Amino acid sequence: MLRFPPALIVCAAVTVLFVGTAAGTEPASVRAVVEQYCMSCHDGDAAKGGLNLATVTAEDIDRHPEAWEKVVRRLRGRQMPPDGKVRPNEETYTSVVSQLETVLDRAAAAKPNPGRTDTIRRLTRTEYQNAIRDLLGIHIDATALLPADEAGHGFDNVTVGGLSPTLLDRYITAAQKISRLAVGSTRRSPDGETIRVKADITQEDRADGLPVGTRGGALIRYTFPQDGEYDVQIRLARDRNEHVEGLRDTHELEVLLDREQVKAFTLKPPAGDKGHETADAHLKVRVTATAGPHDLGVTFVKQSSALLETTRQPYSSHFNLHRHPRLSPAVYQVSVTGPFGAKGPGDTPSRRRIFVTRPKTPADEDASAKQILATLLRRAYRRPITDADLDRVLPLYREARREQDFEAGIEAALSAVLVSREFLFRIERDPTGVAPRTAYRVSDLELASRLSFFLWSSIPDDELLGTAERGELHKPDVLTKQTRRMLADPRSQSLTTNFASQWLHLRNLEAITPDGRLFPDFDDNLRQAFRRETELLFEEVVREDRSVLGLLKSDHTFLNERLAKHYGIPHVYGPRFRRVALDPASERGGLLRHGSVLTVTSYATRTSPVIRGKWLLENILGTPPPPAPPNVPALDDNTVSATLPVRDRLAKHRANAACASCHNLMDPVGFSLENFDAVGRWRTTDEAQPVDASGGLPDGSRFTGVAGLEAGLLKRPEIFVGTLADKLLTFALGRGVEPFDGPAVRKVVTTAKAADYRFAAVIEGIVASAPFQMRTSP
Repeated sequence: MLRFPPALIVCAAVTVLFVGTAAGTEPASVRAVVEQYCMSCHDGDAAKGGLNLATVTAEDIDRHPEAWEKVVRRLRGRQMPPDGKVRPNEETYTSVVSQLETVLDRAAAAKPNPGRTDTIRRLTRTEYQNAIRDLLGIHIDATALLPADEAGHGFDNVTVGGLSPTLLDRYITAAQKISRLAVGSTRRSPDGETIRVKADITQEDRADGLPVGTRGGALIRYTFPQDGEYDVQIRLARDRNEHVEGLRDTHELEVLLDREQVKAFTLKPPAGDKGHETADAHLKVRVTATAGPHDLGVTFVKQSSALLETTRQPYSSHFNLHRHPRLSPAVYQVSVTGPFGAKGPGDTPSRRRIFVTRPKTPADEDASAKQILATLLRRAYRRPITDADLDRVLPLYREARREQDFEAGIEAALSAVLVSREFLFRIERDPTGVAPRTAYRVSDLELASRLSFFLWSSIPDDELLGTAERGELHKPDVLTKQTRRMLADPRSQSLTTNFASQWLHLRNLEAITPDGRLFPDFDDNLRQAFRRETELLFEEVVREDRSVLGLLKSDHTFLNERLAKHYGIPHVYGPRFRRVALDPASERGGLLRHGSVLTVTSYATRTSPVIRGKWLLENILGTPPPPAPPNVPALDDNTVSATLPVRDRLAKHRANAACASCHNLMDPVGFSLENFDAVGRWRTTDEAQPVDASGGLPDGSRFTGVAGLEAGLLKRPEIFVGTLADKLLTFALGRGVEPFDGPAVRKVVTTAKAADYRFAAVIEGIVASAPFQMRTSP
């Protein structure tokens, strides 16, 4: 099969479509399109790209669907013919794309090509953390136990694969720690854990969940392993000279357990270097706690205002960890050591999940262990278990039982389960006897895992697993019911924290540090507020089943005092985020106006229309530009002292023919966001010059500013919804979307359109699609 670059086979697509029809002739209108828009570049010996339309042989489209899907994507995005060439009118574009899609969709319906997901994929760090939560009922911080996962196609669940010896050691250590905590084993000596407090907004105002009238510190959800006493040690933040920051007068610090005060400390200004060394040495208290999760709070009593003013007083200062001294002392870390005088493991959520039965006599212990482990294995392995499964873990139980006791045996077996291949990996097996390169439906159990890891980033619950075990999940009405139930479950919040945070690059905010000289008001507080605003908008669309177009244009946003001050929006007080209605003339609203997106697509010193344009093409328009050609120097634009304005420098860059094709797509759409600076503030001038926010889309439409960009995107909403469907399908399958997935994505968009593009309709379309329910044999 001949392979031509998508930019060069667009016109050929039109020709082949009609030459391959039953009538065997081309309609005159299509012939006119070929003659007018293609033959000047693709005719005779000088045909560009080696594509000579005068001699091309007609072939049926369904023989080469991947090539034609690439053509459709470029035509739908109006990216071909290239900028500067005469283009067809809108009616011609629409007609040609519609006819191509009709033929491709019919071919896909007759012979689906769902592609092939990896047979074995390791759980990501996020999936592992959620799986432990849902299996054992304990909350762990997987970032402290396991290394970060690499990403592919924009998501970290795409490239996870093997298990190196070093990584296996980390999993073994994690499994031992988690098993000990879940079972509540007696420790030979008191153990300890240190929790570092981030220098975020909670250090300057009241933290969520802590009493009104307090400031700073943290509320920590801590799991105590046994009933007993524990030492809580607080360490204060220090500067580079090891001096306690902000302790200029007397302060009071409280320690709370489940919101009840257990100790209050008085802090006085230290005298000299020796005083700084010992300033927090006395901040230690022994608390009595029962086993299981508790809320451990450490916070300062607020001195600057009365209780009412705590929630009403405007946020009057900012804090930058690297450039500004603290105004008040802050908690740096909290250490918990224990138990002392342990009285037993108590009755914890994890123990209730594990010990579903208890042996009445020593003779019953083996049978009880089998029942306990069978229950755990079924959930952990996401399938019915076999005698062989039990035979692998029972010897570990029996050995530990002989050396210690019944619960030690269960702990040893659980530790083995947590490092088993069946738990750490998602495994999909080809049916016995299936022919090569044949599309088949995945089993109900595999479908259940696909669904739960898609919507929850976690293992199936009992209801979903039971439905799959009964062989009912593949039934359309049953699958739809389960999908809706799972979307309504709080665990679907992972679509916000895991999917959206990667799709919109919110995770990248942690690595973004705008230049402190140019943007002194940017701090960690603002960074966290940026991310939360976007998460809350996406979460609202999910929770309330709104139209996904509300992500692009919104008459409200979510703010706290710090973010509202940054945006210049008055009358928003306190650290709590709340829904804020916006004036129609407001510069804020949809996600393209969010500080998160605008900051993560900028340089440290200034905005970047190129980065913003590339982000928009990839994540909103769904037509990412090709990689930059080799041996082309990068644009020298990383300083604010350059003599030429950014628009002029980019124009100079586009003068290089090797750069023009991509920058002609990226730059215009990126320029439309120039009214926002590198930290998302609205501006009308830049270095004393008026901001020029005129821009355009690849379809040739021209406009000014973000409002024009939003209007252009909403004029053809199927483009954005199709891109979102692409991203969701990538996340759901753990592989990149390929051209042969085009018919499935179009069906999702078409079905969702009838439901006003509601989020649930998009999700249900993904779940009902052939790529999600099927797989191709090797």
